[in-house]
Amino acid sequence: MSSDDLFVAEEGVIAAAERLLADGVFDSPDEQKNFEQLLKSYQKLFRTARRLMRLGDHNERQLNAAAEVIAQKNKELESLSTKLSKYLSPQIYNSIFTGAQGVEIASSRKKLTIFFSDVVNFTETTDKLESEDLTNLLNRYLTEMSDIALKHGATIDKYIGDAIMVFFGDPESRGLKEDARACVRMAIAMLGRMRELRSEWQELGAEKPFRVRIGINTGYCTVGNFGSNDRMDYTIIGNAVNLTARLQSHAEIDGVLLGHETYSLVKDEVAAEEQTPIKVKGFAEPIRCYKVLGLYDHLAEEGTVIREELEGFKFHLNLQKRDKGDAIRILEGILSRLKA
Repeated sequence: MSSDDLFVAEEGVIAAAERLLADGVFDSPDEQKNFEQLLKSYQKLFRTARRLMRLGDHNERQLNAAAEVIAQKNKELESLSTKLSKYLSPQIYNSIFTGAQGVEIASSRKKLTIFFSDVVNFTETTDKLESEDLTNLLNRYLTEMSDIALKHGATIDKYIGDAIMVFFGDPESRGLKEDARACVRMAIAMLGRMRELRSEWQELGAEKPFRVRIGINTGYCTVGNFGSNDRMDYTIIGNAVNLTARLQSHAEIDGVLLGHETYSLVKDEVAAEEQTPIKVKGFAEPIRCYKVLGLYDHLAEEGTVIREELEGFKFHLNLQKRDKGDAIRILEGILSRLKA
């Protein structure tokens, strides 16, 4: 309904009043004059109300048009935002768009747990693949590993060809120990998923499905925005990062190698075996490192580890490393001392 339709009754009142004046039905000139003044006031009010209503209709149309433009712009911004999010780790993306993270060149020192993985003999593995098949294979691999990383709370730093670099502890942290544990759990989950993917790829005819090495290390890093005012990269640098890459290169195929500090943080949850210290470029002393055997909970379910923990009591037995007879003799000796 238009604004004009709303004033039909008022127009009828004015027309009736004008007919009364034209017919001269009033008893005295003063009565007619008062009625005439009243009619003029009513007509003036009527015209003002109509102008306001038409102005309101006009403004409403403009507001509706503006709202449609804004809605369209919001859709475009949302689409652009979604596209931009593909180039940033979710934690970094959220911190920037919520204002918690600035976009100026700045950095800080933090102790982080860093993860490096790399595909073993990548060039040799992919030499016989067509570029389309290689692209699909690599993208599938990176997607699967990234999904696991995000599920465990990792900040994805970058992909370097077939290599993946992520870290825990910035911009969000659950505490140094829990960050380290989450990183090792993530690595073990990745290796489990890789076993499933290799079976799938072999069924599809892949001659040499991907195999990986993983290195994990904990240490102080410089973390923040690096680059120029026009092009920045949120990343980490420092000796701890370099050491993680070196650990990865010394890991066994389909294995995880931990630095000493990471092992110290996760040893209550993760079974690991110390390896011969490695000499790496840039470090004067040999580096202590540990091969991950698995999570204690998983190993206990498999029956390869017996582990019990109570307050003031801890028992751990690796049946792969210790003969059952030896274990029984040791336990009997402990029992005899307890009974004495």
